[in-house]
Amino acid sequence: MNENTAIVLATFGTTVSAALGGILAIRNAMAAAFPQIGIKLTFTSGQVRRIWHRRASDEAYLAEHRGIPREIFKIQGILAAIATLQDRGYTSLVIQPTLVAPAEEFHDLAAYVRGLLSIRTMQPRCQPFRAIALGRPLLGAYSPDRPYTDDIRILAQALADDAALARRYGAALVYMGHGNRFFPSGGLYLEFAACMRQMYPEVLTLCGTVEGFPAFDEVLADLRLHKVRRAVIKPLLTVAGGHALRDLAGSQEDSWKSMFTRKKIEVLPVLKGLSEYPAVTRILADHAAQAAAEAGVELC
Repeated sequence: MNENTAIVLATFGTTVSAALGGILAIRNAMAAAFPQIGIKLTFTSGQVRRIWHRRASDEAYLAEHRGIPREIFKIQGILAAIATLQDRGYTSLVIQPTLVAPAEEFHDLAAYVRGLLSIRTMQPRCQPFRAIALGRPLLGAYSPDRPYTDDIRILAQALADDAALARRYGAALVYMGHGNRFFPSGGLYLEFAACMRQMYPEVLTLCGTVEGFPAFDEVLADLRLHKVRRAVIKPLLTVAGGHALRDLAGSQEDSWKSMFTRKKIEVLPVLKGLSEYPAVTRILADHAAQAAAEAGVELC
């Protein structure tokens, strides 16, 4: 075991116990790719962490969910996890987000890394870390060395089964991403959908978001333009958690499933997060390895 380097897996987290399997699948894929490196799982959402911390003292919940790993009930945030690793003597970190797009949360992670790396002690040996690398989200990041278009293409290739399912069903393929009201990430979702259409031209692929652009109305307008009457709807999210269960396929009136149905579009919801695709978890492992190499960190 490499006692100097650790991978910090930065996930938003989920409160849906059934969705934890997707997060753990990423952790397991990382452990398989880098068997000599410690993997530290984190949830970046404070609200999600607080719910799990409360559940740790809920005897009824614990009795009903015996299969949940104990580490989830005491899960740390990104800064607390980094501090814990530093206290244990780790000098090099690779922080790999499980994000889809390089939007607000990714920029926050980058700010944390810049802040930690800016620390200059009087003696170099007293600096908290020798190196910290930050991996890219699935749809890439802004880098002159690694074009984000390559990452979009690689993700589209990993989702070939989605296109095949829509083709068998004679349907359009509609993804629901998260999006952001304060960060212009919509262009990446549109470019991803365009790449899917180019790669799988027999299937109309569209992508909308819960927040920001493109919204549900833009997706609906495209479906109407192409006279689509049937659609496979899937989350373009790491795990099929709350957004997938409520906003995409919920029974409430404002879910995408309900709104499409009212517009006479037959829908087939597929509640499968991206982390359930082995090809996608390999992408995250590749991004971690590439970030480590660029920072001079050995993952062996």
